[in-house]
Amino acid sequence: MSTDILHFIDGAETAGTGERRQDVYNPATGQVSGSLHLGGQEDLNAVVAAAKAAGEKWGDYSLAKRSAVLFSFRELVNAHADELAAIITAEHGKVLSDAKGEVKRGLEVVEFACGLFESLKGEYSDQVSTGIDVFSFRQPLGVVAGITPFNFPVMVPLWMSPVAIATGNAFILKPSERDPSASGLLAKLWKQAGLPDGVFNVLHGDKEMVDGLLTHPDVDGISFVGSTPIAKHVYETGTQHGKRVQALGGAKNHAVVMPDADMSMAAEHLNAAAFGSAGQRCMAISVAVAVGEAADEIVSRVKDLAAGIKVADGTEPDADMGPVITPASKERIERIVGEAQQDGAAVVLDGRDLVVKDHEDGFFVGPTILDKVQRTMSAYEEEIFGPVLVVVRAESLEEAIEIINANPYGNGTAVFTSNGAVARTFQRKVNVGMIGINVPLPVPVAWHSFGGWKNSLFGDLHMYGPDGVRFYTRGKVVTQRWPEPTHVSGASFAMPSSSDH
Repeated sequence: MSTDILHFIDGAETAGTGERRQDVYNPATGQVSGSLHLGGQEDLNAVVAAAKAAGEKWGDYSLAKRSAVLFSFRELVNAHADELAAIITAEHGKVLSDAKGEVKRGLEVVEFACGLFESLKGEYSDQVSTGIDVFSFRQPLGVVAGITPFNFPVMVPLWMSPVAIATGNAFILKPSERDPSASGLLAKLWKQAGLPDGVFNVLHGDKEMVDGLLTHPDVDGISFVGSTPIAKHVYETGTQHGKRVQALGGAKNHAVVMPDADMSMAAEHLNAAAFGSAGQRCMAISVAVAVGEAADEIVSRVKDLAAGIKVADGTEPDADMGPVITPASKERIERIVGEAQQDGAAVVLDGRDLVVKDHEDGFFVGPTILDKVQRTMSAYEEEIFGPVLVVVRAESLEEAIEIINANPYGNGTAVFTSNGAVARTFQRKVNVGMIGINVPLPVPVAWHSFGGWKNSLFGDLHMYGPDGVRFYTRGKVVTQRWPEPTHVSGASFAMPSSSDH
């Protein structure tokens, strides 16, 4: 039986006025689990109007009152972590332990936002000129929207909304149509935490709704995470319509394995980073750059580990990896693997024919390893976004860095080595936004910021952390003087400077 999945606008669930629906699937079974209401133009106008009215009031709330709501929301998310994880697994397919980890990483940003007011204190300069002081402070943008991907239906909304709301904005969440249900629970938890109606809203839709948010005159900012072509479209369209935009795109994350690396540790971490969540992470390691004599050993070790991965319904307690998100994703992954094989890559481990017992209609692909891949192959050029580890061989650290820097993506990268000089050279020379040293998934903690370079980010500011505060606020600088009644003004037609007074 499928359930209706509704919008959450101005503090209440609603089917909206749109007549279109879209099926939501359980990827492990291939069965329809929900019917999603897609919004129309009237719903867009209603949610923006509600957010604008609520945001104007919320922005005037004291920092203490905002903080109280954030602390309450943090406790509620923590209390409902298992429920949120179960929803993620049911619609995304990732295993429950991974889904719980996603919720915890989202909670870290909520916790950062609870203490955000230290970052909003501003600056003050006394007596910059005689009787004149200068100070600065930051104010909210107004109405901001988050357009979020299927692969992290809780974590990415929690990367955006707590920082946006703590800084005084109203927030509209447009979640992925593939796994939208967790957004509804987040909305209810915000309301239960005491957030005024209209400050957090959920609007479901597809490209029509995305373009509506990008062009609506009362939307002031857009945060986006998704593929590079869509990120570029979001950035260009949003900025053309006068909005502040941060658009995080795709990735082709490389991990360099040096001959002096701890091979056992490197193999274990590569295995988890490549195949965790069926490779459907923007920070997944999809390319291993094996340097020199490290190549044969690391490929052999990862193959042995990957062959032991249990692929199953994510609700099974001993499952390591679940399905991919859609039949189209499964078909695309298998096509790319086949093309690589035809072009001469060695298929070390092949997951294309995997069938999970009692889940024959599920969207499963097993762990796959492609060795001796050339950079002209589609397996290297395309963002596969599935459980496929591509191995490219290099003769030196310099060649490995050249491979990474020549790639159009620059989201995350890593190096496995026991040599500090190698690590320092690597971190200084690679043109990538997030770097791991013996850490394959270098996702920054909440008080730093998340973001890549090149085609992995469109915009100047990264997500959450200090950049998140800057993105969701505008700065003001005030120069003030309070003269005595008998003071001679000293006004002049010449351009004044501080030393003149």
